[in-house]
Formats: sequence, structure tokens, C-alpha cells
Amino acid sequence: MTMATAAAGVFSRLELPVGGDHPGWRTDARSAALGWVAEHGFPTLKDEDWKYTGLGAILQVPFEPAAPGTGHGLTLSTLDTLALDLGGPRLVFLNGHFAAELSRLTGLPDGLTVTNLAAVVAGGPDRFGPRSVRPPGQHQHAFAAFNDALTEDGAYIHLAAGTTVAEPIQLVFFSDPGGSPLVSSPRSVVLAGPGSRATIVETYAGAPDKVYCTNTVTDVVLEDGARVEHYKVQDETEAAFHISTLDVRQGRDSFFSSHLIALGAAIGRHEVRVLLAGDAAQVNLDGLYMPQRDQHHDNTILVDHAAPGCTSHQFYTGVLDGNGRGVFNGRIMVRPGADGTDANQKNKNLLLSDRAEVDTRPRLEIYADDVKCTHGAAVGQIDEEALFYLRSRGISHQSARGVLIYAFAQELVERIDLEPLRAHVKMLVTNRLGGHR
Repeated sequence: MTMATAAAGVFSRLELPVGGDHPGWRTDARSAALGWVAEHGFPTLKDEDWKYTGLGAILQVPFEPAAPGTGHGLTLSTLDTLALDLGGPRLVFLNGHFAAELSRLTGLPDGLTVTNLAAVVAGGPDRFGPRSVRPPGQHQHAFAAFNDALTEDGAYIHLAAGTTVAEPIQLVFFSDPGGSPLVSSPRSVVLAGPGSRATIVETYAGAPDKVYCTNTVTDVVLEDGARVEHYKVQDETEAAFHISTLDVRQGRDSFFSSHLIALGAAIGRHEVRVLLAGDAAQVNLDGLYMPQRDQHHDNTILVDHAAPGCTSHQFYTGVLDGNGRGVFNGRIMVRPGADGTDANQKNKNLLLSDRAEVDTRPRLEIYADDVKCTHGAAVGQIDEEALFYLRSRGISHQSARGVLIYAFAQELVERIDLEPLRAHVKMLVTNRLGGHR
């Protein structure tokens, strides 16, 4: 099946949303996005950033776009079992559509706007955000273009200059397709004004054993001096697919950190793109991915140093079992004039099975002088000497393996500063390791 044929098949099922109040500028943007897909098709293994991730399993499923009012399998009583209640504002989305009855938006501090994107879109492109309507040529791939075309809702967060939000802002995306495979396309926009501070936690989950696709985009813009800490827990069902793009633009002296915990999905692709556009901006990117059985987790990262004196750190860890496959495709670009850049990336992987596989590809592209850039990757199995040491202290073989495996994953878990979330992730990771402990 060619990508052109695949695109035609997808077009036959995924039509532009009808009904509702769609302003003309939004309809034009949708049509342009679909036109881009018709011209470029879907990525193939020949595309540099997709060479380790085939799309056949996704494209052969007859997905339909999720409509409002579908997926009511989530209640307040079960919500907290999927996403820890951190006490602050919480927006909940079912199949990509805002669920007001499950959300909590009262008592917001001055200077903070938290609402659903559909309400903002109705106000026109000026309110929608500075980067939410991309020209056709700026789509990175077909899934991002489809998100532009099909998105109906998502989160909208705006922090006015100098605003500090003490409690985390939670975004919960739950999928329950019912009888037919559905694709949801949530789009979230975070605008952090000068000197603002906030923590954002995204959680993705779904109904057990259901086939669906989450195709999500999160745009984050940090103005000068802003600070945003971002966490993402991807705990979709293993029958589902998860394609995500985190697109970040940073101003002068801003700080952004993102921590990914990837557990679910048959195919999970987590793409991160960061543009350090202002002097002395800083970004830290961490990720823990744990594919097992036949899961495939792809982590594709681009950090673009476009201004002097910026700092970036990447640290991704994989724990792979069964037939699980992982990908780390990290790229750092230092543009001409970005002198004083300090950038490093590290990827470590632990294979628990002879059938597990990982492709790791750290890359540096440097076009400036006076820079400090390093990268490295490691792939290995359990240290037999450490295992022997624990066995010699009277610990069983299975328990000793569990201790070493958890210690490997714990390095990333402990980097989560938000204590309640860290405890929650520890539980998820411990449950994930299961028989190894």
C-alpha cells in the first residue's frame, strides 16, 4: 500500500467536522491542512524521522472521527483512579471533546485563564493563539496536519505577565470509542506571559481493550522570563495508538521542562520540538518509556538552538520487555550565531528480553563556535555481577532482578519534582514491572 493510497483511504473516512459554529478562517485552515496531506501523503520508513516506525497497523484501521457526546464511560468516581487529583484546575476531555461535568475550573487565580479551546476559537484567530494556525508548508507530517484539520477541542491556558500558579493545572484525555474505532484530535495551547510560572500535567488513558487513536498536539509559547514545568503520563490501552507532538517556542531567559512517562499504546510516538528563540533560554527534557509484549514506543526530539547562551538537556531511559521495541531519535541543532550553547543528550536502555529491541540515534548539528555539546547512548542487559551480589545476600533471583530493574527506571522517576505525581508514577512503574519484582 502506497502512502498516496493510504491517504486516499483515510480521506474517505475522515471528513471535515460538520455542524457547529466554525468561523470562515477555521474552515480555510482545515481545508489547507487536508490539502497538505493529499500532496505529501503519510511518512514512510524512507523519511528520516520515521525510519524505525511503520504506520501500516494504524492506517489499516477504519477509524472514524470522534463526535461530541460519545464516550461516556468515565465518571468522577473512576477519574481519580486514572489521573491523580492534584487539587488545582482540571480539564477533562472524552474522545477529544470537553466534558464540563467532569472538569473543575472554579477559583482560578487572577491572571490565569483555563478553558476549552472550542470556546476560544469562536472568538476568532486573534484569541486562538499566535501559532495555532500554521501555513500549509509548516506541517511536519500528515498526523500534525490531520490534527489541524480535525481538531474540535482541547485545552487553552493563558498566563498573564507575572502570574504564578501554585497548584498544577491538569489535562485529562480519556478515550472510549464504543463499538467503532475512533480517532480523536485534541489540540492544546499554552501561552505563558513574561515572568509567569505554572505546572501542567497531561494524562492520556482509555477504556480497556478498545481500539482507538489519539492524535494530539500541544503548543506551548513561553515569553521572556516565563517558567513552565510540563508532565505527561501516557497510559493508553495497549490496543490503541497514540501520536503526539509537543511544540515549544521559548523567549529570552525562559525555562521549560518536560517529563514523559510512556507506558501504553500498541504504537506510541512522542515527538518533541523545541525552538530556543531567545537568549539564555533553558530546556530540560526527560522521558521514561517501557514497551512490553508487542508495543512500539518512538521518541523523536528536536531542540533547535537559534539564540546565544541557551542550555538544553535531554535524558531518556527505556526499559523494554517481550517483543517491545523502542526508538530514541534525538537531534540537537546549533544554528549560526548561537554561540555559548550548552547542550547534551543521553539515552540509556535496559533490555529484559532477548526479543526486545531498541534503535537509538543521538545527533548533533553544530554551525556555531564556542559551544559545549555532548551526546551518548547505551544499550544493555541486567548486570550479572550486581545480580550475583544481591543473590549472595540471600535475595531470591526474581526479587534481585526486580530491585535492579526498578533502580534503573527510578533514576527518571526521581526527577519528577511534583511529589504526589512522583508517588503516583512510582506505583504505575511498579505495577508495570509486575513479575520482575
